[in-house]
Amino acid sequence: MIIVKDDLSRREVIALVNEHLQGMTLQSPPESIHALKLDELRKPEITFWTAWEGNELAGCGALKELNPLHGEIKSMRTSSAYLRKGTARKILTHILEEAKLRGYRRLSLETGSQEAFIPARRLYESAGFQYCPPFADYIEDPNSVFMTKD
Repeated sequence: MIIVKDDLSRREVIALVNEHLQGMTLQSPPESIHALKLDELRKPEITFWTAWEGNELAGCGALKELNPLHGEIKSMRTSSAYLRKGTARKILTHILEEAKLRGYRRLSLETGSQEAFIPARRLYESAGFQYCPPFADYIEDPNSVFMTKD
C-alpha cells in the first residue's frame, strides 16, 4: 500500500469523500457534522492523502494545521473493500509521522460519540490519543468526542 498527497481531483477520491459525508449525515444531526467538503479539504492549511493498493483506493485522511504547534486529523475514511485490513492504521501512522516532521506538539481530532464510531475511537486510543474537552472552534456536543495526543 502506498500513501500519496492528493489534490482531490480523481473520480474515486471524490466518491470516497462524498461517501464519507453521506455516512456522517446518517449518524449525526446536521449541527454535529464536522466532516469537510471537497472545497474545504483543498484549503492551504489542509494536507490530504490517499492510500492505494495498486489502482484501488483504500482510504484517505487529512491533516489541518490549527497553529504551528497544533494539528487536527480530518476526513479519515477507509474504502468498504479495505475495512479491517489495517488501512486506517497505516493512514493514521502516516499522519502522525507528518505531524512530527512539522514539529507539532499536539495532534487532536473530533469524531462521533455514536456506536458506529467505536472502531475509530479504539484506533485512536491504541495510538495514544486521550479524551479531552473541545479544542479550536469546537463546542461541547453530545454527538462529538474529542481526543488529543501530545
